[in-house]
Amino acid sequence: MKSIISYITAPFPQLARFGYYISLLSIVLIMLWIGFFKFTPTEAAGIKPLVENHFLLFWLYDVLNVQQVSNLFGVIEITTGLLLLFSLKYDVLRPFAALCLIATFLITFSFLFTTPGMWSIVDGVPITNFMILKDIPMLGLGFMYLRPSPYSLT
Repeated sequence: MKSIISYITAPFPQLARFGYYISLLSIVLIMLWIGFFKFTPTEAAGIKPLVENHFLLFWLYDVLNVQQVSNLFGVIEITTGLLLLFSLKYDVLRPFAALCLIATFLITFSFLFTTPGMWSIVDGVPITNFMILKDIPMLGLGFMYLRPSPYSLT
């Protein structure tokens, strides 16, 4: 007996593949865009409160200046984006891209709890600056990338 999903997707065999590539390339774009933005003084100043209050990262400002710390994160984010992009052709890069995505989520998520003033109440609803929203799909893709791709270009 066929499921309702198989009836819906049967006429569109490439739909899942198309959705996969849209999701993947969107995250590549986000990682590259944010990574390049880390090289600006505005973003360097913007991440300073996050990094200096983090229990694992605070020491970075003892060895690097504000812009250098931001540049370091920019290089990591650009590298993650490029790993994702090149993993389309080279499957061996998938686990590295996966670990970078998962680590990005975990660090960004932890900022919500280590940075003072990240949460506020608006109309009775707790909110933050919603920076974590971009990382939730990255976490999902990171877990997906721990397995071989059904849509590999190789």
